[in-house]
Amino acid sequence: MEKINKFQSLTIFIMVLLGIILGQITFIERYSEYLIMPSLTIMLLLVFIQVPLSEIGSSFKNLKFTLTAIIINFVWTPILIFILGRLFLNNNPELLIGFIMLMVTPCTDWYLIFIGISKGNVALGSSILPLNLILQLLLLPVYILLIGGASISIDILSLGKGVALSLIIPLLLSTIVRKLIIKRVGNNKFEEKVIPKVCDSQGYFLNIAIIAMFASQGKVLLENYKVLFILLIPILLFFVINFIVGRIAGKLTKLNYQDGVSLNLTTIARNSPIALAIAVASFPDRPLIALALIIGPLIELPVLFLVSKILLNLKSREESYKEIIIDN
Repeated sequence: MEKINKFQSLTIFIMVLLGIILGQITFIERYSEYLIMPSLTIMLLLVFIQVPLSEIGSSFKNLKFTLTAIIINFVWTPILIFILGRLFLNNNPELLIGFIMLMVTPCTDWYLIFIGISKGNVALGSSILPLNLILQLLLLPVYILLIGGASISIDILSLGKGVALSLIIPLLLSTIVRKLIIKRVGNNKFEEKVIPKVCDSQGYFLNIAIIAMFASQGKVLLENYKVLFILLIPILLFFVINFIVGRIAGKLTKLNYQDGVSLNLTTIARNSPIALAIAVASFPDRPLIALALIIGPLIELPVLFLVSKILLNLKSREESYKEIIIDN
């Protein structure tokens, strides 16, 4: 995971540029779109293989943490996204849908890296991952219809088909593949040998999808280069507000530093690859929706790195404060 995700923002930016350059070749521009959905499907299959859905119950061992995270992710965050979307994107319906899809889906992979960087409780952050995945699969279509349905014509049948093709099928296949691999090599070898390779591979297929998307839609991006600046303020506001909300919630529920870090990062990190797959499958004729989901990580990943440094700084200050009290 670290190999691919450590410099994910820079990697995504390079893939975007490469896609635009390749898209200037007529043959590539014409046929690259046929690579997008297969690449994203394989990527999601690899993502889901890493998620032990059978361990959903383990997240409830720390009920205080789990309930707080669920309330912030699936109750508070949609309300916040509705407000930010109406304030900043009401006149850009396709960007609004992309913004909704990006922001109401909690991350299921790289947030664990940042929990580790921040010296948080990685095991606790991992425990809620299967639950976050299932809830976002069930609730994302509902959020799209409730928050953004009035801003753009949405075909419920197409949305349902998109969710089924991009998520449910890879999820079912991954469950079967995971069991077969574990049966063949054993659980320990699966965790130590197979998972790291799967993590790296998912990044490769995401990069292929991004190159293909920008090769086929590069002209749309060049015509809509202001999208990045339009999305910048609401996305940054989301991170700032939810970081503060997470800190307050951690204090109110009396979580220690490590558990508080896990809460912070599981409630601000977003799941753009999964949302991107749904967008491509559900809205193939609306490239600005997918564009918003690709731009999201360019902003998100540097912010997560900054948040990690802020959390470490807060930890250092707390420890220094405790030492002063003890000395006195």
